[in-house]
Amino acid sequence: MEITPSKLIFHELIGLAVEVVDATNPTLSSISGKVVDETKNMIIVRTETGQDKMVPKIGTTFMFRIPARLSGNHAEKHVKIEGNLLLSQPENRTKNIRKIRMR
Repeated sequence: MEITPSKLIFHELIGLAVEVVDATNPTLSSISGKVVDETKNMIIVRTETGQDKMVPKIGTTFMFRIPARLSGNHAEKHVKIEGNLLLSQPENRTKNIRKIRMR
């Protein structure tokens, strides 16, 4: 399924490359890796060293990388998203895209 930057907040995030670009907690600002899990309030990122880091969604800005094969384009895309927009249980957030399509 194609992932567009405007609808990324409604899609599954697990498997996407992510980087924390800004956070209220300065120790989180350098975290980057792959999303391995997600809860209502947290994103779990596996770093290049193999460590799993729990990053709160509240007060954090993420930069997601959408690979060309998922973007529907022949180019990779980078999307900056405020974590507050992702606050929801992942299974409920992904259901909301169906509601938007029905309008």
